[in-house]
Amino acid sequence: MKIGVLLSGCGVYDGAEIQEAVLTLLAIEEIDAEAVCISVNKNQHHVINHLTGEEMPEQRNMLTESARIARGSVKDISKVAPADIDALIIPGGFGSAKNFTTWAFNGPDGEILPEVKLFLVNLANIGKPIAALCVSPVVLAKALQGSSIHSEMTIGTDKEKSLYDIQEFSDGLAQCGTETTMKSVREINIDKVNKIVTAPCYMMDASILDVRKNIRSAVEALRDLV
Repeated sequence: MKIGVLLSGCGVYDGAEIQEAVLTLLAIEEIDAEAVCISVNKNQHHVINHLTGEEMPEQRNMLTESARIARGSVKDISKVAPADIDALIIPGGFGSAKNFTTWAFNGPDGEILPEVKLFLVNLANIGKPIAALCVSPVVLAKALQGSSIHSEMTIGTDKEKSLYDIQEFSDGLAQCGTETTMKSVREINIDKVNKIVTAPCYMMDASILDVRKNIRSAVEALRDLV
């Protein structure tokens, strides 16, 4: 079984969340599947100094940065066909809301990269399961917006601690046509009709162990949908 891992860069504030990405790769290996890392050959929106949180005066490429996580083994999204993989996982990180989409700046009215939208829609149309972790449901929601696919996803719960406004995110997903449900980091949501798995991960105030378990549950659910 081959599971794609769609990476938006390398680093929580401007790309893919590294811990979520690595724990995803680990979980894929643990279920005896093969990870296929995928990214987009375009520049990130910006580059953040992860020590200070300040923007840096430079540019970095998503594909090049994602290769740091993938140990050099990463494919350009334009070179991957839906038939090449059995399922896909999108780790979180601000890159999902800054690089793949402009949700960080425009909310649900933002745009999505055409190549990302096309890839996700094509996967969904042929019934390939997709998992979106942390904030990445915004990417999937934007991709499916306006389509005949009426998905159900979670991005966390407003009943437990979070650094983010979970209700605001949920309302935004709903605006895109996605039905939402509240789940803690100890839970995942499985939309069996559309073969979509979502897990809150670091959208919640969680430990790395919490996130590791959350991702493992999501990966096992994805395997079962395949």
